[in-house]
Order: sequence, then structure tokens, then C-alpha cells
Amino acid sequence: MIPTVVWGTGNVGRAAVRAVEAHPELSLAAVLVHSPEKVGRDAGELAGLPGVLGVAATDDVEAVLAARPRAVVYAASGDLRPDEALADVVGAVRSGAVVVTPALYPLYDQRGAPPEFRDPVLAAVAEGGGSLFVSGVDPGWGNDVLPLLVSGLGSTVDAIRCQEIFDYSTYDQEDSVRHLIGMGHPMEYEPPMLAPSVPTMVWGGQIRLMARALDVRLDAIRETLDRRALDATVRTRTMGEFAAGTQGAVRFEVQGIVGGEPRIVVEHVTRIHASCAPDWPVPPDGGDGAHRVIVEGRPRIEVTVEATDEDENRSAGGNATAVGRLVNAVDWLVDADPGLYDALDVPLRPAAGRLGRK
Repeated sequence: MIPTVVWGTGNVGRAAVRAVEAHPELSLAAVLVHSPEKVGRDAGELAGLPGVLGVAATDDVEAVLAARPRAVVYAASGDLRPDEALADVVGAVRSGAVVVTPALYPLYDQRGAPPEFRDPVLAAVAEGGGSLFVSGVDPGWGNDVLPLLVSGLGSTVDAIRCQEIFDYSTYDQEDSVRHLIGMGHPMEYEPPMLAPSVPTMVWGGQIRLMARALDVRLDAIRETLDRRALDATVRTRTMGEFAAGTQGAVRFEVQGIVGGEPRIVVEHVTRIHASCAPDWPVPPDGGDGAHRVIVEGRPRIEVTVEATDEDENRSAGGNATAVGRLVNAVDWLVDADPGLYDALDVPLRPAAGRLGRK
């Protein structure tokens, strides 16, 4: 068994505890939390599991890493604290652990990552013998292993489009939804996540990964952006009211330009309510969210993934698939050489030994 720490018990961390507990080759060694209210509580309770796991949450990072766990699932957010998240991850890698996380967007394409992100990780790998793999859903498997797999089913490929289409009213991440993405702010507000070059910082690595796998040279990476206001005030279950006239929908693309044309595209269509921007794409079943890959070529191929978890919630389902990609890579990384890995290095494997397990 591989002793594994889950660091954080928010939307991603809850799913991570459940995934580690379910994996036949991993054992939950510790759970790290930030909130004093969570310290001492059982990991099973924090993860929404019916039973007690016998692992009490702690905020003592030094003690947990001093025990030299073999693996760490870093589930704390890096959206608003990238420097702190990088320092946490570097410390875990330096302790000798295999670390997996969705938190550090610049390292999704580790070969093209800025030196200020890549160099500290490589130094920690050399010093402590740990490893790092950064991935998620979108950015993540929805923009790398899935579209690349589907592209191999065609005879000719003209373009690849990866779409995330989501109603964010199902999210329980108010700071990110309101302040990073701008939902509910006046239209003159400039959301940090949508500022020029930021979408490329987050999703450009996925464009580069796909280009590398497809053996094509990118001319450039471009961005497009469209925003819509709410026609009427709406109320959400998890985040309260969003007023008429404020931002209610966002649509943007990060385009990989090949031969002067957008050939590799990551597109996001995000709403706070289904009534906003009804002319924009919607999930095929009309539900709250989906990830879709469209390969234009011969034949034309379209694949849609709809995941649910935590009472049929699709945002929770997306989080769970991101966690699954990471946690299921831990045993492979433990057997591999120490290093900094990306999605083209780490295989997506069948759920061996888990069919029918509770």
C-alpha cells in the first residue's frame, strides 16, 4: 500500500479522500486542512462518506511531511494563491513524495512552463527525489488525453475543438465565480480570469500539449472573448442573487493557430443561469454541464462527457474526474523515476482491481 496524504478538503479534496480510500493500492495516511474548525474531525466525515476512516484531520504540515508520505494529493486551491500553492507543492516534492495536483496551471505543460514555476520544482526533485504531475479536467483530460484519443479514430483531421459548457449556478465557489470570472459584477468590471493573456496562461499549455502530440507547429495562440448581461435578476442555491444588468454569461476561446487557421481550440461557454445567452451552445441533453470534443474531419466525430457526483451535481462530477485522473496516476508515478511529468507522459489506464468495489 502507498501511504497517501490528501492536502485540502474543499470541493476537490472531498473527492480526493474518497478516491484514495477506494484505490486498492493506496492508503490514506493523513489529511491536511487549513480551517481550525476541521482540525480533529474524521476524514470520512469531511469527505461525506458514511463511515469513519480513523484519520483525523490536522493542520500540522511539517509533521505530516516529516513522516515522509510516499504520495500527496494537493487539493488546495491555487487560483488566488499561486505562490503559496507552489511553495506547498515544492515542499512536498522535496520531502520525497510523489505529488499530484490540479492547482498550478503553468505546469500543465511543464516543458513550456515559466522558469519561476519549473525551476523550483526541478530543484526539489533533484534534492528530495519526489515527482510532480499536474492535471485536471479543463484544463486537463478534456483538453489532452480525450481529444488526442478521439483524433486517432479519424482518417483526416481538419480541426479539434474542446468545449466546456457549464451553468455555474451549480458551483459552490463564490469567490472564483464572482470575482475571478466576474459573474454578478457590472459589465465594466474586468474579471482577472478573462484579462488579456490570462486564458492563454491557463489553457495555452493544453494547446501546446495537443500540438506536440499531433506533431504540428503552432504559428501563435490567440484569444477571443464575449460577455453577456443578465436580462433579469436570478437567485442561485449556493451563491445567492445575481442582479439584472450584471455579467451573466461568458464565452471565450483559446486558439492554436496552424497554417494561419484556428486548428486546435479550447472553448468555454459559462452561464450563471440558463436564460442568459440562450443562442450560445448548450449541453446536448440540456443539462447543467458537459465537456465535449469535436473533431472536424473525415469522419466528423463528437464525444460528450457528462459526469455527476454528490447528489447528481455536474460540477462535483467534473471535480471527481479531475481527481480520478490524478489519484489513479499515483501508483504509476511511484514506479517511475523522480521527475516533473505532464499528461503526455502519464498514461490513462483502466480501473484495474476496482470494478464492482464500493
